[in-house]
Amino acid sequence: MTNENRVARLRKLTTQMVGSYQELGGINRLGEKDLPSQPAVVGILEELLTVIFPGYYGVPVPRDADLELLLGARLDLLNRHLADMIEQTLVFCYKRKCHCTSLWELEPSEDWASALKTMAKRTAMEYLEQLPAIRQLLDTDVLAAYEGDPAAANLEEIILCYPGVQAIAVHRLAHPLYLMGVPLLPRIMNEWAHQKTGVDIHPGATVGPYFFIDHGTGVVIGETTVIGQHVKIYQSVTLGALSFSRNDDGSLVKGGKRHPTLADGVTIYANATILGGDTIIGENAVIGGGTWITKSVPAGEKVVSGGG
Repeated sequence: MTNENRVARLRKLTTQMVGSYQELGGINRLGEKDLPSQPAVVGILEELLTVIFPGYYGVPVPRDADLELLLGARLDLLNRHLADMIEQTLVFCYKRKCHCTSLWELEPSEDWASALKTMAKRTAMEYLEQLPAIRQLLDTDVLAAYEGDPAAANLEEIILCYPGVQAIAVHRLAHPLYLMGVPLLPRIMNEWAHQKTGVDIHPGATVGPYFFIDHGTGVVIGETTVIGQHVKIYQSVTLGALSFSRNDDGSLVKGGKRHPTLADGVTIYANATILGGDTIIGENAVIGGGTWITKSVPAGEKVVSGGG
């Protein structure tokens, strides 16, 4: 291939790619910063993890550190970063008029940008004020892992090494943002955890305290899943949807309870699949490995090789 031929083909390819951008979309706004970048969101997530688990994430904490001074500075910076990111995301969604948040109560006006900035600042502060409660929840998850795994030597090992604990930590941080109606950011956070741990939890899933995912790889937990307290699941468990309803035009119906409910004390062993929004696994039930469940299971029941 001559250099002239290579240049000509590259020019043709360039023209085709630009035409694709114009025809199909899928490119962030040129010259603007509407859409939040994944690295920026992950940076905020890592800051959050540093606040939740100081010394385990981020730089070591000096023995003689003034914790109030150190934490105050971290929270101030985190508040600014999070507010900017939320504002950026809200601006993007407002311009796109997507239906991913309740912010459409705003009336179109010349001052909508100021209103979104105010909303972002308020949301960021209200979110950060939930961190003590999130940390308390995560403490129960770490204890559940320690008490549920005979191989666990100490709590430090669990925080540093257990992928299931890391995945649920990220979910605990993403879920409140989801509930507050913040678009995109919770999904980016949980997908980062998915890539890191192999555990796929939708930020909409409701998870009670003392939750333990043992091993973790291949676990899938859908958006409308509800999980009680003291629940333990093993690798490759799927809590998914049984089927998807469609509108008259053939498009999927959004919303609705599509994923199962696990009552308190449930244990689900490896490779079990539990499907459907009407499926309820009763209190203290045990679901054996490799089972396929599409109907509710009574409290205390043990299901093996097949199920309902």
